[in-house]
Amino acid sequence: MRRTIRPLAALAVLSLALPAQSAPGGKLGTLPHGTYVCSTPGDAMGAPWNVIPDGEFTIDTASTYRTATGSGTYLLTDDRLVFTRGPLRGERFVRTGTTTLQRTDREGVPRRVRCVRGPSR
Repeated sequence: MRRTIRPLAALAVLSLALPAQSAPGGKLGTLPHGTYVCSTPGDAMGAPWNVIPDGEFTIDTASTYRTATGSGTYLLTDDRLVFTRGPLRGERFVRTGTTTLQRTDREGVPRRVRCVRGPSR
């Protein structure tokens, strides 16, 4: 019994010296709380951005969000955001700034929709 415990104790001590590994998809994070309004680019003759009707969501605590039609959860790894449950399930974005997200397809190719966190209400 004693012969088994010593090598295990030595391995435990050595493992403390190893650097911690990040999650397989990247570093986990959360978004700043607040309401994000989504829009598409306008043109030179009109508004610079066209707000998408019902295209807003609010980030709450503990990786949760809510929309007019319900609530759900999201996963943020590095700068990649995926809504995992709720009305936006499957939607993907890349974080392009502290308060700005750009929609992407499943392969990560950017789309025209961007969402910006507005001022607190």
